[in-house]
Amino acid sequence: MLRHFIRALQPLIPGRVRAVGNDSAFERNSIRKEEQLTQVLKRSLPGITYISVQDISGGCGAMFEISIEAKEFVGLSRVKQHRLVTDSLKSEIAEMHGIRIHTTPPQSNVE
Repeated sequence: MLRHFIRALQPLIPGRVRAVGNDSAFERNSIRKEEQLTQVLKRSLPGITYISVQDISGGCGAMFEISIEAKEFVGLSRVKQHRLVTDSLKSEIAEMHGIRIHTTPPQSNVE
């Protein structure tokens, strides 16, 4: 019965809607999320000299890879560096499936 009803409505439906593509909602959402994460980190760690935030979940915004070089990491162990990042992103991480963090202090140009 429902099948006949849907078939009767098909001439009224202008076209099929695609959920994926070059400018999909998933891509727009992940770009906004990448920008949001970047801004939160820049506010909490003002000594950032390099930052890269990438959605590695295929566009759904569930998993991110973050690479940061910041002056705040000088003299800290890797665990403490990562703790600074995760503390900064506490509420954002709660919405994620996973996160990869790569941290490094700035390289000194000693010659």
